[in-house]
Amino acid sequence: MNSIVYVGMDVHTTHFTMCCHIKEENMDFAQMEIKPDVKSVLKYLENVRKEFEDGDEIVFKCVYEAGCLGYTLQKQLVDCGVDCSILAPTTMPQRRRTEIKTDKRDARKCALCLANNTASLVHIPTEEDEATRDYIRMRNDAQGALRRIKQQTTSFCNRHGQLYKNIPGGGNYWTKKHLAWLGGLDLGNPLLNETLQEYLVQYRQAVDRVELYDKRIVEISNTKPYKGKVGRLRCFLGIDTLTALAMLVETSDFVRFATAQHYASYLGLVPGERSSGDSIHRTGITKTGNGYMRRLLIEAAQCYSRGTPGFKSKALKARQAGNDPDVIAYADRANNRLRRRFFKLIKTLPYNKAVMALARELACFVWGMMTDNIA
Repeated sequence: MNSIVYVGMDVHTTHFTMCCHIKEENMDFAQMEIKPDVKSVLKYLENVRKEFEDGDEIVFKCVYEAGCLGYTLQKQLVDCGVDCSILAPTTMPQRRRTEIKTDKRDARKCALCLANNTASLVHIPTEEDEATRDYIRMRNDAQGALRRIKQQTTSFCNRHGQLYKNIPGGGNYWTKKHLAWLGGLDLGNPLLNETLQEYLVQYRQAVDRVELYDKRIVEISNTKPYKGKVGRLRCFLGIDTLTALAMLVETSDFVRFATAQHYASYLGLVPGERSSGDSIHRTGITKTGNGYMRRLLIEAAQCYSRGTPGFKSKALKARQAGNDPDVIAYADRANNRLRRRFFKLIKTLPYNKAVMALARELACFVWGMMTDNIA
């Protein structure tokens, strides 16, 4: 007789908490803490197997909630022949405020979600996609550091009465003119001048880092797994190399979404609903799924608020050059539709809501492009 044992794991860097569940008998057992490594998990499973009769064949299905350990534990267990999955936290049943939370309860909750299929499983990317994804995230961290040093330098100048926009001819910040003004600024104190120069050194270093990473990302996008796909996505207005490559590696596999609506829902770009009886109440977007992907699409959608339908800039024509005519035609239809859609929506909706609606449609067009639904 075959028995499926669902093994929930609440994983931390300091320890793993395990819990086994048999769905047919609605029974939980073998709740305990173990060391945070794959050998301890395998030893735990072997001890659980010994509790059953010799004639029973045990099939283990392990699961843990996505978190600090990433895909490492899952891949190690799969390599050892153990079925292991990862649950998406945003799709798991929400905990009530009055509910007691412990590691053992969390492990049991994971096992129940897998047994009853009440939560979605995380898609496991390829090693190449995961490595590229982490490189792009590292680049975004560097971009965040650049943004912070800009804010710190501007705040430093403001504290000492040097407001760039208040001087004659002052305009936009961080232009060549603004940097020249900062370089020649005299704050009347040698130590303050030294502090400003140190801020500017940090700024230049941060700029150089981001530029270096951007060049490397262009090189990665031209490698065999990504070159053709990145070229197709760049045909859309508002999507260039960084955004295109990030969308590919963060999504990993577009075919796993049955429809474009499912893809938009995965990104949290669809409105929520709280209805009861005859009362129908729509909420804002759900904001589930990948927040970084959602932000990229919203930023891309803002480009459709500028220009006129049918107009193609030189930069867009250059990005589209070399692609299949059907791909270019599909992207042009999307670009023209979204521009017309924005000018129609902006008459009745606030700017942010109009852009959000465009981001949802753009996600649908991206899904169509990457699944060859471009007819």
